[in-house]
Amino acid sequence: MPATQAERLALRRSCTLVVPDFASRSAAEEFREIAAWCEAGQVEHDMYGQGALVEGFERKVAAMLGKEAAMFAPSGVLAQLAAVRIWTEAAGVARFGMHPTSHLAHHEEQAYAALLHCHGVPVGDRLRPMRAADLEAVRESLACLLVELPIREAGGQLPSWDELEALKAAARERRVPLHMDGARLWESAAYYGKDHAAIAAGFDSVYVSVYKGIGGFAGALLAGDSGFVAKARVWRRRLGGTLHHLSPLVASAAIRFDERIALMPALYRRAVELASGLADLPGLRVNPAVPQTNMMHLYFDAPAEAVADARDALAKASGCWLVNAVRPAEVPGWSVTELYVGDQLLGADNARVVGLFARLCEAIATSRPGR
Repeated sequence: MPATQAERLALRRSCTLVVPDFASRSAAEEFREIAAWCEAGQVEHDMYGQGALVEGFERKVAAMLGKEAAMFAPSGVLAQLAAVRIWTEAAGVARFGMHPTSHLAHHEEQAYAALLHCHGVPVGDRLRPMRAADLEAVRESLACLLVELPIREAGGQLPSWDELEALKAAARERRVPLHMDGARLWESAAYYGKDHAAIAAGFDSVYVSVYKGIGGFAGALLAGDSGFVAKARVWRRRLGGTLHHLSPLVASAAIRFDERIALMPALYRRAVELASGLADLPGLRVNPAVPQTNMMHLYFDAPAEAVADARDALAKASGCWLVNAVRPAEVPGWSVTELYVGDQLLGADNARVVGLFARLCEAIATSRPGR
């Protein structure tokens, strides 16, 4: 009988080596750490977003992105809906472009259509990042173009720097405002060898997450010029995001923000090292073959439940947890998992980790009928 989700979570917690993600703390540990940080800094609560902690964090992120201003929002969904509404209102066109695998299309219950009555136009190929030619192929007028950096559903792929600059130029020529879905922008700078402001240059608005990668409880920032952000604050209120106190969410991100940003180059290098070691394992494929962020997708030549069962057995035998959720891939009989390289892998010997994956692949192969 397959293990339950609760049993698998308990098994993961019992392991001495967990490959994916950052090390997690208990809720009590995190609350204590944040309380001590707030006490040391004499942090006061904000009132509906107004206060030194929230406003200071907004200014800090805006400066990092090279933008005039930024607004904290309790979720990225809210932040990006606000951006879409601002640009569609400005253009008088209820139509915007987005990548076929955009978060707005696949993870938000079509909120842009249900709440904003907008039409989202797929732009580009779902298996790769968006290019200038993809925008040029769209014949409809667009209020804005959402560009995801990196493309999560394609294993964290990024356009080359020249491709990104060409896309910016194509949008300028067509006078289409660019909005960045930068949920994982923090993970992208190492690949480009550029700072965040250079990457965000040419984008009229930018969304960044402070729980993905950064590790805050929840939250996002929406940045742009001062007029855009002033409008965003109105939409935050309208969409129910101007909470009485935003400070708990901001504190949970601010306490580790600088540390996580500083770790990103090392995490990127570690991801490239791991992918290189996994490249020749039978029954396993890495996408992209050379990671462009500290994220990759692993494809197994086996059904998802067979991979999960083999992972569980290996975890019990070795005390090592290799992958998280496994789901069916589009190719029948194959499965896929997302592997995010966090700090837990930095101190682990690559040969040891690759050897564990080799054991996993062998266990999967021997579990097939006829073996």
